[in-house]
Amino acid sequence: MIYVVSDSIGETAEFVARAAASQFDGEGVEIRRIPYVSDVNHIHKIIEEAASTSAMIAYTLVVADLRDYLLRLANEKNIVTVDILGPMIQGIQKISQLEPAMKPGLLHQLDEQYFRKVEAIEFAVKYDDGKDPRGIVHADVVLVGVSRTSKTPVSMYLAHKRVKAANVPLVPEVGPPEELFQMPKRKIVGLTISPQLLYGIRTERLKALGLVGNADYASLKRILDELDFAEAIMKRIGCPVIDVTNKAVEETAARVLQIYYRGERNV
Repeated sequence: MIYVVSDSIGETAEFVARAAASQFDGEGVEIRRIPYVSDVNHIHKIIEEAASTSAMIAYTLVVADLRDYLLRLANEKNIVTVDILGPMIQGIQKISQLEPAMKPGLLHQLDEQYFRKVEAIEFAVKYDDGKDPRGIVHADVVLVGVSRTSKTPVSMYLAHKRVKAANVPLVPEVGPPEELFQMPKRKIVGLTISPQLLYGIRTERLKALGLVGNADYASLKRILDELDFAEAIMKRIGCPVIDVTNKAVEETAARVLQIYYRGERNV
């Protein structure tokens, strides 16, 4: 019998114990995981039970008081103990000259952050460029603006910060989705840009695509009409507006995050 004792989930210790047991074909080896051990009374009960079954204990206890208590009682009962994390933490501490946090559950927290980031990236791709307006109501942030105001790259940047961002293009010929007016305005951010800079960006975009330079998409009149339309929509929504003229994607995203977190605090 191997008792796996942890002040967190205990998956790491159980995995190591099973890997070791497999070297003996796992025959007759029973592993009992005991997670979220948080007080000495719990440890006392574990020690008594382990002693009565001639078991060993594999542990990942990063809280020093709990670890010391377990080792002292186990030694009194002649129970074999194996520290799964301790030697590795000590090794990293030695070469890095840094102090470990010694907080339970940090690996699990990192896993959760990773999966939240993946989910946010998938969300940004799915609801990019107004693909499915029905989904924007589930967004943390919705970016609105005319074409080439960096809505997509900013959305992806936010996704890597675990913020679910959708974006919706504002085009005079296409009415904005009604979902925009049903959402809290604190969740919507407008992006605008100077007409001259947008003219240059769109002209270069057409050249890159091998299209004629005098297309309506890149005409200054068309650009002014689009910006006026977008401004009217943003005023109707009542959302904050960021001028992205000469701003890097990181700068714009940082400003969006400020607006987002401020809105979350004021809910």
